[in-house]
Amino acid sequence: MRNSLLGLVALIVLFSSCNTKQNPFEISKQHIGLLTDSTQVEDLESIYPNDSVVKLISGDEFTGNTNTIDIYEKGGKKLLSLTPKYSLDSTSVISNIRILDNRYKTDKNISTISTFKNIHEQYKITRISNLINSVVVAVDAINASFTFDKKELPANLRFDMDLKFEPTHIPDDAKVKYFFIHWNI
Repeated sequence: MRNSLLGLVALIVLFSSCNTKQNPFEISKQHIGLLTDSTQVEDLESIYPNDSVVKLISGDEFTGNTNTIDIYEKGGKKLLSLTPKYSLDSTSVISNIRILDNRYKTDKNISTISTFKNIHEQYKITRISNLINSVVVAVDAINASFTFDKKELPANLRFDMDLKFEPTHIPDDAKVKYFFIHWNI
């Protein structure tokens, strides 16, 4: 009797755990909601059946231009901007995702409205790249990069292109300008 009761409890726990639904706004190393690192362009319509998938075609397969795919909510709010690994190939996987909506968050609550301090406290900074108008902070733990405008930096650091940035150079309250996830590069 006791074994059958234990078996019944185990069965209930097993079935209840199978019914957990994927959070459509969760970001991890290999997925963003229902979008995964193995999702093909041709699958986007079925992944986002209630949203608009807009494919911007800027040329033909010989130009080498990448063609972005934008995901909009039915109300018109832009959620994501996707870049396939190969342009004009419906079987291509997605290689870059620009997160545009602040509802998309990592398990450590990092989103487009996070500050440098939020990111630095939650993840190990892998590298910092010094660009002309911005600084790009890479976090390999989640295949992400965060761009910060150099206007957020102290004036003495904005124009030195030879400066090797350290996390201490970026103010804690610097706001994320762009948030990207990179796959299949």
